[in-house]
Amino acid sequence: MNVAELARAARIAARGLAVTDRAHKDAGLRAMANALTTATEEILAGDVARARAAGTGEASIDRLALDRGRVMAMADGLHALAALPDPVGEVLRGWRLPNGVRVDQVRVPLGVIGIIYEARPNVTADAAGICLKSGNASLLRGSSSAVDSNRVIVQALRAGLTAAGLPDDAVALVEGGHETTAGMMQARGLIDVLIPRGGAGLIGAVVSGSQVPVIETGTGNCH
Repeated sequence: MNVAELARAARIAARGLAVTDRAHKDAGLRAMANALTTATEEILAGDVARARAAGTGEASIDRLALDRGRVMAMADGLHALAALPDPVGEVLRGWRLPNGVRVDQVRVPLGVIGIIYEARPNVTADAAGICLKSGNASLLRGSSSAVDSNRVIVQALRAGLTAAGLPDDAVALVEGGHETTAGMMQARGLIDVLIPRGGAGLIGAVVSGSQVPVIETGTGNCH
């Protein structure tokens, strides 16, 4: 599916997630963790051999590389998210107006969150989990160098969602070249917010070129 089709499917999923209670979201996170563990061997096939054949530097290869410990850490991260309080519905502050009306600032889901990131396939599980915990659907655009790992990870995460009775379209991988990144940046009305994660070049390109609201993060450490 193209970006628009993925985003439309994610919007439908997001509507359901917005009213899903903590117990069901946490069950989804635990099922996603279990599915990752089950798919460990397939995940480890990964992208490293292709990167080495292409002459990729060792620092970049280290960011791509997955082993059993890193897969277990991804699963543990999802279990840790399940143990956290539900942020949805939390009242941050409140006050009463002179006319007696009570006003509260309450955390609510954003809807569909697009995340554009580089290397590190473990980000795929982390981002999907955080979005689910907060009642949001996620569209994940990882780097082409990690596409094989990301594809298997997302397949496992979607299988976990299905097993927990949640919509698998709540997590989707956006594949393709630069045109898919551009498609995400132009998907105003379909994607509610974009979060770029990586180097200054990536973040700057998304911030300056996006028609979708952007949450700007700090640049990562690259050695």
